[in-house]
Amino acid sequence: MVDLLKKLTEANGVSGDEGQVRDIIKKEILPYVDKVYIDGIGNLIAYKKGTSDNAKKLMLCAHMDEVGFIISGFSDDGMLKFKTVGGIDPRVMVSKRVVIGEDRHPGVLGIKAIHLQEAGERNKAVKVKQMYIDVGATSVEEAKKIVKLGDYATFDTTFSPIGENRVKAKALDDRVGCAVLMEILKETYACDIYACFTVQEEVGLRGAGVAAYHVAPDMALVIEGTTCSDVSGVDGHMYSTIMGEGPAISMMDGTSIIKSDMVNRLIELAKDNNISFQIKKGATGGNDAGRIHLSREGVKTAVISVPCRYIHSPVSVLDLDDLNNTVRLVKQFAKGCE
Repeated sequence: MVDLLKKLTEANGVSGDEGQVRDIIKKEILPYVDKVYIDGIGNLIAYKKGTSDNAKKLMLCAHMDEVGFIISGFSDDGMLKFKTVGGIDPRVMVSKRVVIGEDRHPGVLGIKAIHLQEAGERNKAVKVKQMYIDVGATSVEEAKKIVKLGDYATFDTTFSPIGENRVKAKALDDRVGCAVLMEILKETYACDIYACFTVQEEVGLRGAGVAAYHVAPDMALVIEGTTCSDVSGVDGHMYSTIMGEGPAISMMDGTSIIKSDMVNRLIELAKDNNISFQIKKGATGGNDAGRIHLSREGVKTAVISVPCRYIHSPVSVLDLDDLNNTVRLVKQFAKGCE
């Protein structure tokens, strides 16, 4: 699954421009599903028929999009103006490499050099509006030959191992969830599986609501790469998740509260099958469950997250054991749905 994760994370798919990721997923899953279709907003929905005569519909969900940038203008000196797409901390942006558009033209996120800043500027947090993207152009005319308004830009990050059984890459939120769903589809289950690879999660959970309305599932399970803050300078009681302790089962967050029977079922499955797991302690933020559970008459929805350090940044880190244990837990959940 490492090779698949490399392929997924090195693809570019800022919210609203998920086509490259969608094409990879579609090609990989076609041998394992009965039907694949793309809805009007861009979600990729894969249907795998269950073996039960009166099979329930289980919706599995992971989002394809990542945070990034969109080109919004040009400066006279050839620098590019941009807007962020999704939540990105400006402090992680300065001097980072990006690639722009389908041709992956290289650029650098820049800001006025520190030795040119006033003393007051140096003591203030950097704002996005102070930055620009440098593509090597010297005039607005030259810049317009390289990129165009509306082109998307992403961090230029290569997938690679780091430390013991860990990897680093961009967009682990939520290409890791996509990888899990793709692995799940290789087996057969009693229930009907609808694997929904959604769009525009990072800008308002938009694709998931459309997918859930279409599928009208009996229940849903969202697989997400979530924040992991078990690092120096953070008190233990503030950890949302801990890397290496297994998939994190959510009880609530800023967009949904998970019904206790769903939480208890996941805990029971993990214990019965000797799968390492943890309870997600943070309750802020949100994910596609926030839209899915509100669809139609309401959908029972649970969330399993893979701990990832430094999400929404140029590079994130995950533990491969956490990923593999997430696959195991999701498989057990799917096998129990008839």
